[in-house]
Amino acid sequence: VQLQASGGGLVQAGGSLRLSCAASGRTFSIYALGWFRQAPGKERAFVAAISRSGGLTRYGDSVKGRFTISRDNARNTLYLQMNSLKPEDTAVYYCAAVNNGGLIVTPALYDYWGQGTLVTVSS
Repeated sequence: VQLQASGGGLVQAGGSLRLSCAASGRTFSIYALGWFRQAPGKERAFVAAISRSGGLTRYGDSVKGRFTISRDNARNTLYLQMNSLKPEDTAVYYCAAVNNGGLIVTPALYDYWGQGTLVTVSS
């Protein structure tokens, strides 16, 4: 599967953005999906994951209550709604897919990655 992330940009603290990740290739619904982010000088960190059906989700502690992951299997698209953004949310955000259905938090276990989209939150 090929993944293409979009929707990043510059936003003020307290604002919102919605990231999208469009998929092509194999059947989208067979993959569990995740969002990760990487700030300059830091390792790639888990943000959120969603099951194949979309019925189960998992979030990193730093984004709980502010971010919402969702998917539309009919449109082969993954989303990340980000509200109440903080300067520390500034990073390149990546979408990823894994072919085992679990809510995985470890980046190395994902099989496919998008190219990343930059989110910058100004104070």
